[in-house]
Amino acid sequence: MSDLRALDPPGLAVDVTVLRGEFVVTAAFEVLAGRPLALVGPNGAGKTTVLNALAGHVEAERGSIQLGRRELVGLAPEERRVGVVFQDFLLFPHLSVIDNVAYGIRMHGARRSVARVAALPWLERFELGTLAARYPHELSGGQAQRVALARALAAEPDVLLLDEPMAALDVEIRDEVRSQLAGHLRDFAGPTVIVTHSAADVTALAADVLVLERGTVTQRGAWDGLMAAPATPYVARLVQRRDE
Repeated sequence: MSDLRALDPPGLAVDVTVLRGEFVVTAAFEVLAGRPLALVGPNGAGKTTVLNALAGHVEAERGSIQLGRRELVGLAPEERRVGVVFQDFLLFPHLSVIDNVAYGIRMHGARRSVARVAALPWLERFELGTLAARYPHELSGGQAQRVALARALAAEPDVLLLDEPMAALDVEIRDEVRSQLAGHLRDFAGPTVIVTHSAADVTALAADVLVLERGTVTQRGAWDGLMAAPATPYVARLVQRRDE
């Protein structure tokens, strides 16, 4: 298994405008390596649009996405080395746990047998060893999330993106899974962006916060700064719900 804490991993510098029909999303921000950024905002603010632009699933109308000195705009998703954990995890239903995790390794050209061997340490890391032969429909929500995260990291991405990582989980297990996820994120040295509606996710998972409302950045900074001086009514409500 590769050491996730690479020497001097590059940060991410974003300054993009994305069009979704008549809706315009403009966002400029930086994500420091090793300091996860929470991208928060009300429904329809453009958070997932920004995430998809980073992943290369939608094209920026103009602007730049730089990872260190490397420009990502114009690159296909598979060329960007971006790992994505989707809201509903999107595991391959016809693949076992080990083959789901091995999928990212196979995308680099490894044969199935080689990728399965390389996936084994990731199964152990995420406490999935006893589940290797199971299929997604046989997993709990927390187990499925761990498989999705292991699959993303097994591909050795330079950037990690998480879209509402707790939304598909039952309320009763969110605190436990959130704590586990926080530990895994601490081991990833590169830039991480987490889209969420939850103040509890922000406080547990992120070092910095970017607030997006109606396609525009309205506040940024550390969580303590947002709590001390919320810039908009939305941020004030978010701060009030910090334990939810």
